[in-house]
Amino acid sequence: MASLPIFLVGFLVLSCVAIAMQRNLDESDIVMEEGELLGLFDVIGSLLDEPGWAEVHPEPCTNTPWPGIECEIGQDPPIFHVTAIHIGPDVATPPCQPSAKISDSLLKLPYLRTLSIFNCFVTSTVILSPTLFGALSSLEHLSLQSNPSLSGNVPPSLGNLTRLRVLSLSQNNLQGNIPGEFGWLVNLEQLDLSYNNLSGEIPQEIEGLKSLAILELSSNGLTGVLPFALGQLQHLQKVDLCSNRIHGKIPPELGKLNSFSGCGLIGPIPNSLSSLKNLTALSLDNNTLTGTIPSNLGSLPNLDQLNLSHNKLSGELLLPQDFINRLGKRLDVRGNNGLCTSYHLASNISTYLQTRTCLGNEGKVDNLTCPQPYDIKGKNEEVGETSRVGGPKSYCIRVAIYVGIQ
Repeated sequence: MASLPIFLVGFLVLSCVAIAMQRNLDESDIVMEEGELLGLFDVIGSLLDEPGWAEVHPEPCTNTPWPGIECEIGQDPPIFHVTAIHIGPDVATPPCQPSAKISDSLLKLPYLRTLSIFNCFVTSTVILSPTLFGALSSLEHLSLQSNPSLSGNVPPSLGNLTRLRVLSLSQNNLQGNIPGEFGWLVNLEQLDLSYNNLSGEIPQEIEGLKSLAILELSSNGLTGVLPFALGQLQHLQKVDLCSNRIHGKIPPELGKLNSFSGCGLIGPIPNSLSSLKNLTALSLDNNTLTGTIPSNLGSLPNLDQLNLSHNKLSGELLLPQDFINRLGKRLDVRGNNGLCTSYHLASNISTYLQTRTCLGNEGKVDNLTCPQPYDIKGKNEEVGETSRVGGPKSYCIRVAIYVGIQ
């Protein structure tokens, strides 16, 4: 009976050794599928200014790696697959050849999830192929940035890449409209099309981007009305629409926004912005906003930058004094001729506000015309004396206080 346990122990030991040997198999023994490897060589060869790259890196996933390529081992069979390609000055100098192009051999990399190409297309014109990019169904992250020769229209076929989480095409020379097909990208979390030459309106189909957190469309030629569909994107955290010709009212609901920059805006600042507890930056300068500044903006716990300068805001500035002190120079309300500050607040704030003091009742600026401000340190200047019909004399005072700002 004693021999049975010994037999079992021996069997278990041998089994464990076999499993350990299999698990410890050297990764160099795991190969790449030949077609995928040749496709990678062609993709890299069409981009980099290194004619012998394939000879120097014949096994790019194992023995001869390159920092711009990432691979993973598939389960069945256990072979390497290319999952990420990154081309940029941080991995190659110069990053690309003068005649660099995007090879159709990308289609031979069916497991590719990340493609990022920075500062590559500088001289020869490159146009995004609708057929090619519409077929890269495994992509989750596509970044083609800072390529001045990347031009043409944004392919509507990118809307087929429903796995995309990041789409960044900023600082290129792209033209045309934003495709409505982008509304199909239900998993997209970041869309950056800034610093191009895009035109037309923001498509209403943007309401389909249910996962979108960051929307960057600044520095284009976009026109039309700010779509209220933005208010339906409940995960939206940052919006930048500046340096376009977009106009309209601020959507009353903007999800979980923590940063908003918009130009061409009209109407009042909605009180609903005070519900955006994650808001860290609000830049609404150089618009045509009217009405008062909601005092409850000062209750936002994370707001660290507020720029409302050069609008048509009016009434008394009722932001809390501790909020004004906390933001300091990051609070800018200049250029609103109808806006005024109480004398008590103006005398105690720890930064400067170039606003008039409120001399009339109900927070109204006294009905006088003031000249343009100039820097005054530590004093109030009486600008003029005028007699109003049926009333006493009054003064127009502009206060500019600088206290403790280095």
